[in-house]
Amino acid sequence: MKAFSVAPSIDSLSCGDSGRLARFLATFSRHVGHMFRLRNTWPSWAGVVLLATGSLSAFQALAPANLDEARALIVNGDLTSASARLEEILRNSPGNAEALNLLGVVQAQLGDYQNAEVNFRKATAAARGSVEILLNLGRLYQENRNRDPEAAHKGIAVYEQILKLDPSHSEAVYQCAFLLGATAFYQRSLTLLSRLTGDAQQRPQILSLRLVDHAGLKNERQVEGDIAQLLAHAELAEGDVVTILPMLFTQHNEARATRLLLGLQQRGLASADTIEQLGLLYEQTGDLQRARGTLEEAFQKRASASLPLLLSLARVAYKQRDFTGALGYLAHARELAPQDARVHFFFGMVCIEMDLQKEAAESLKKAVQLDSENPYFNYVYGVVLIGLQGADEGYPYLKKYCDLKPDDPRGHLVLGEAYFYAEDFGLAQKELASAVNFPQTSATAKLFLARIANREEKYDEAIAKLQEAVRENPRLDDAYAELGRAYRERKDYINAKTNLLKALEINPNNSQANLNLAMVYGLTKDSRAQEQRARVDQLEEIRRDREKKFLATIEVRPY
Repeated sequence: MKAFSVAPSIDSLSCGDSGRLARFLATFSRHVGHMFRLRNTWPSWAGVVLLATGSLSAFQALAPANLDEARALIVNGDLTSASARLEEILRNSPGNAEALNLLGVVQAQLGDYQNAEVNFRKATAAARGSVEILLNLGRLYQENRNRDPEAAHKGIAVYEQILKLDPSHSEAVYQCAFLLGATAFYQRSLTLLSRLTGDAQQRPQILSLRLVDHAGLKNERQVEGDIAQLLAHAELAEGDVVTILPMLFTQHNEARATRLLLGLQQRGLASADTIEQLGLLYEQTGDLQRARGTLEEAFQKRASASLPLLLSLARVAYKQRDFTGALGYLAHARELAPQDARVHFFFGMVCIEMDLQKEAAESLKKAVQLDSENPYFNYVYGVVLIGLQGADEGYPYLKKYCDLKPDDPRGHLVLGEAYFYAEDFGLAQKELASAVNFPQTSATAKLFLARIANREEKYDEAIAKLQEAVRENPRLDDAYAELGRAYRERKDYINAKTNLLKALEINPNNSQANLNLAMVYGLTKDSRAQEQRARVDQLEEIRRDREKKFLATIEVRPY
């Protein structure tokens, strides 16, 4: 499932003097409505620099005049020049906290997490007591929780350090509580949230985090109250829900995540991304009809076509066995991304389900051309070619699967089967002999080795191998069908009938069992012979039955 990854915001990130910046942010926050209304998207690191452009009176004696130039370069996006300028400043003034902080901002914006961490930490050491630099370091850890497994714990330590300096710092309280909730320290998170003022505790962002904490602690009554209060809140915003989704998924609370997203949708607060997430949750729970309708709504809401969304719609339609609908979505996806091998492969697999063999081969061929090293693309294309053009055409692709997946005995099993159907029994025996040694392929490999023995009129050998096969897999209908054939060849019609009827008990549509039973009835003048011959005529041709069994050997999802 696609997971949302939205970092909570920190509106007071800075590169400047603590008192001046705090006053600026207080004024700014009043403009947007509430000092503590934390939004759910980060300001850019360049924006962080812009907020501090007046600044750092605490470091004025140390700050070279060209720090302003470095700030301007960062704001204008010239990070390379800014980095060079800051490194020059630091060569002359290694302990300049503002330069270290700005260099950390540049490196964070470039994705250089390790060096950004080093320089923010140097800056905090050079300017002990700077809440703004600590906030930058905390933000860095929050943004890199997926890269560094310790980032969340380091972020908690940073925010706790801020709270020692300023116990009433509302943002540090929230961000620390958020990271505690994200790392399953739910009670500590709740305790920290309780330090906020009464008004702050009623903000939607706090309600959503409290919901997560109560859910993690299994406080069911409180969770229900939090959900009702959150969804009814006049100031509810999409981010208040989206921010906590990863934590709910970690708790396996998909049902509550679905309720929250549905609440956003019903209030008209959900974006296309959020509606898409809701559709995916419906799919996950097996509600395919609602999943498809919701994903369609997300598609209509988007300004432009989305390939992942089209693939999701095709996947849901495929699961509904609406193959025509799936092809429609995939045709659109193919126009949007003609060089995406996945789309061509999925299209080909749907064509197989619709018995459109030529169309399947064309799409699968394109998929293999675009991604020749994908083992499953080669496997399915090889199987389709065997059914469409003969075994010789499919061999190279099945061999390629074996080369790409040398530890998968199923590849050798299928290749051995292909050789068998091409009557190249020597090569078939070589591949099947290797598959006999693995539990997941042993019974079927013995079945095909027995089929070779039957065709070579080695009936005792065939019967022995088939009896081993059915002991290993009592539901292997083909093995009973082959036993019936072996006994028929030996004119042991009683055992032939017994085994053929056993095969049909397991699978009434087994082509070989039906065919051989018709022959036995005919040979024994059984009154059921005519009825059985009519049954054989109704069945699909053996080639199609064979192809389906090939494809079932290695389960390949088309999406």
